[in-house]
Amino acid sequence: MVMILYVLFSSMINHFLISFGVVVGASIFGGIGAVLTNDPPLKAMLDIASSIKIWAIAVALDGTFSSFAAIEKGLFEGEVKSIVKQAIYVLTALLGANTGYSVIKLIQRCTE
Repeated sequence: MVMILYVLFSSMINHFLISFGVVVGASIFGGIGAVLTNDPPLKAMLDIASSIKIWAIAVALDGTFSSFAAIEKGLFEGEVKSIVKQAIYVLTALLGANTGYSVIKLIQRCTE
């Protein structure tokens, strides 16, 4: 039981940090690109952060095909634990992406 909770918790941390890193990293590199092209970097960073959130979640969930397979297995084979686990992973990835977006908004707010 303890080992199962450890694996679940470590996977949750990975999903959170992957989606967080995708949003923040893409925004920072997009901001660098905006500086190179003489566009306002903070506006570009915020636009990128808001539009890339769904892709960050998909990346954190291994491209979502494994998630769909696990949900299908849970629905058609009666494994409720699999559905709950995938729901936890999706919510964790969503939380990571939204936290990354909030960090970019905070950076923009602190520079005004």
